Amino acid sequence: MRVLSGIQPSGRLHIGNFFGAMLQHIQLQAEHECFYFIADFHALTANPKPADIAQYSLDVAIDYLSLGLDPKKTVFWRQSDVPEVTELTWILSCLTPMGLLQRCTSFKDKIAQGISPNHGLFAYPVLQAADILIYKSDLVPVGADQKQHIEVARDIAIRFNNVYGEIFTVPKEHILESVAVIPGINGRKMSKSYGNTIEIFEPEKSLRKKIMRIVTDSTPVEKPKDPDKCCVFALLKLVASPEESARWEKRYCSGGTGYSEAKKRLAELVIDYFKPFRQKRSELENNIDHVKKVLADGAKRAKVIATKTLEQVRQAVGLRR
Repeated sequence: MRVLSGIQPSGRLHIGNFFGAMLQHIQLQAEHECFYFIADFHALTANPKPADIAQYSLDVAIDYLSLGLDPKKTVFWRQSDVPEVTELTWILSCLTPMGLLQRCTSFKDKIAQGISPNHGLFAYPVLQAADILIYKSDLVPVGADQKQHIEVARDIAIRFNNVYGEIFTVPKEHILESVAVIPGINGRKMSKSYGNTIEIFEPEKSLRKKIMRIVTDSTPVEKPKDPDKCCVFALLKLVASPEESARWEKRYCSGGTGYSEAKKRLAELVIDYFKPFRQKRSELENNIDHVKKVLADGAKRAKVIATKTLEQVRQAVGLRR
């Protein structure tokens, strides 16, 4: 099946990105035809500095390749290198009811956070639908919070097919539920917008400091602690073996273990977990031309499919060159 997903270049990727999505993306390439793109058009909704979006896009590419994305198995490109998706977005916009977009909770959530609204932020689901539909994707791996946008893409595909004929594959969501919400150092969901992240390739000194700042309750060392309510334990389970996780759970419940001890062990585990990938990243940082070639080759492969789909859409809606 054809799997498609994108990730925004809005900053350095963190362990919430990795365990929440990237790890599953990399695993899916073993059994599926995967299309993964760096969503730089989407990132523009936050009005980033031009130099930042260019650097972050390159960083995302390096991170994915370091962590195991195989460009021989997976089509990997920068979204803006296939501009056909923007033309399809306009065509789909002309068929998308305002009410459908007004019901999207993601836009409302961002406004509630104090983000200044713009049309790009409001119309984000249409561009996302175009990303999915132009490549005739079967499955779209997303977190539960993005499920509504996949439903919007399905609604748009069905509406278009009913009006103009069967052009688009109606996609299905593939909800990434293998892990719970990844907590950040302040206890909220790990997110760049909350400023609570631990980067995948965080320098070791900075990583240790961040982990020691993870918010915990005031339970004394000698008292039992609830592992299910502890952010430190939630992160430890991601990087420890099942056997070690079980030992820590027992220690929490028995009392006599302080959060500081658990944090120190968590830092060691995170460093060890990502150590092999650090070496690969260092090699890629010294071979940027290779990274750019991977993205260029991926864009060429993606463009072949996008161009064919867009031509079908043009014919269907009555546009002529």
